[in-house]
Amino acid sequence: MVLGKVKSFTVSYDCHNDSNVPVFSSGDCVSGRVTIEVTGEIRVKSLKIHAKGFAKVRWTESRNAGSNTAYTQNYTEEVEYLNHKDILIGHERDDDNSEEALTTIHSGRHEYAFSLELPQTPLATSFEGKHGSVRYWVKAELHRPWLLPMKTKKEFTVFEHIDINTPLLLSPQAGTKDKTLCCWFCTSGPISLSAKIERKGYTPGESIQIFAEIENCSSRIVVPKAAIYQTQTFYAKGKIKEVKQLVANLRGESLSSGKTETWNGKMLKIPPVSPSILDCSIIRVEYSLMVYVDIPGAINLSLTLPLVIGTIPLHPFGSRTSSVSSQCSMSWLGMGLPERPEAPPSYAEIVTEEQRQSSLDVPADREDLDGPLFAYIHEFRFQPPPLYSEIDPHPDHARRTEERRLDACPSR
Repeated sequence: MVLGKVKSFTVSYDCHNDSNVPVFSSGDCVSGRVTIEVTGEIRVKSLKIHAKGFAKVRWTESRNAGSNTAYTQNYTEEVEYLNHKDILIGHERDDDNSEEALTTIHSGRHEYAFSLELPQTPLATSFEGKHGSVRYWVKAELHRPWLLPMKTKKEFTVFEHIDINTPLLLSPQAGTKDKTLCCWFCTSGPISLSAKIERKGYTPGESIQIFAEIENCSSRIVVPKAAIYQTQTFYAKGKIKEVKQLVANLRGESLSSGKTETWNGKMLKIPPVSPSILDCSIIRVEYSLMVYVDIPGAINLSLTLPLVIGTIPLHPFGSRTSSVSSQCSMSWLGMGLPERPEAPPSYAEIVTEEQRQSSLDVPADREDLDGPLFAYIHEFRFQPPPLYSEIDPHPDHARRTEERRLDACPSR
C-alpha cells in the first residue's frame, strides 16, 4: 500500500542459521536493517527503532455478588525482558521542523542497519498460549514534518536453550500403580500398571520408547493407552490459571479378563512443540507422559511421568547410556547388567618377545645399581603375570602354612 511518497517500509533481520528464520538466545547480537523505498524525495525528522521483549498474561473471571449483581474481574501481569531504543536518522527531539533539522531521502531503495545485544540474563522462550504470551520484536518509526509517524514491526524468536544432556534429564522415569474395581458388595480382581521411559529430557521430533506391563485381573475389558500432555500455567495477582492440552497419543490392544500386555519399547513421537518454559515467573510450560488404562464405567488407572522438552538434542555419547533400560526391557525392576564385560588383552598382545629379551640386558649406566633389589625389579619387568586357577597349584605348602597358623593361635 502506497502511503504518500513512501512505497514500502519494512524491518528485516540478518539470519545466521540454515532455516533463514530469525532465532536468537540470551547474549546474542540481533542485527538487521530498516528498508525504506520511496518514489520521490521526502524530508525526514527521524528514523527510530525500539526493541522490546516481555511476557504477559491476561484473563477474566465473572463473579456473582448477589442475586442480581455480577461483575468481571481482570487478571493481568507483565515481565519485561528487553527494552532497547536507537536512532538511525535525526535526533531525539522531533519538535524541531526547521530545514536544518530535516534529512532528505532521495527516490529509490534505502537500507539502515541496526544491531543490539540481548541481555546475558536468562530470557523466556517465545511462546503463544491461551491466556498469555512471550514476544520479542523490533519496531521502526519514521517521523516526517506535518504527518503522522509511519510504524512497522517485525517479531523475532528467542529460545532459552535447555540441554537434555544432564544427569537429571537423562535419568529414567518409572512408576507402578494398581486399582481394584468394586460394584456394590462385589469386588473384582485388581488392575495393575507398571511403566518406564529411558529418560526425562527429549527434543521435538524424537520418539519416546515406552516400556509397560498391564495386568487385568478384573472382570471388565480394558484398553491401555498413552498420551503426551502440555500444561500451561499462568500467574497473576496471586491467582493461577491452568490449561492442559493433548499433544500426542497412542492406543494399545484391548485386554480381556485375566490377560497381560507388555510394551517393549512402544514408540510415541513428539510433534513440533514449544520447549519447556521453567524460568518465567508468570508463565510455565510443562510436559508429561500419561500411561493409563481406560476402564469402562470407572475412573481410569493412570500413571504420570514428567517430561522436559529441550532445544539441545541428545549427544551420541549419551545414547548408549540412556538406552541401557531399553535393552533390559521390563527387567528394569532388577536393573541387571545389559551385556557381558569384554575380556582383557593377552600378555603376548602387550609385550613383544623382542621387548622381553632386550630387557634382560642391563644398561651400562646402571652398573652401580647392582644388588638384590634392582635384580628383582629387572627380572620381573616384562615377565608374564601368573596364570589364574581355581585349583591351588601348591596344596602342600598351603596346608603347612595353615598348620603353623593354628599352632600360633592355641585359643582355636
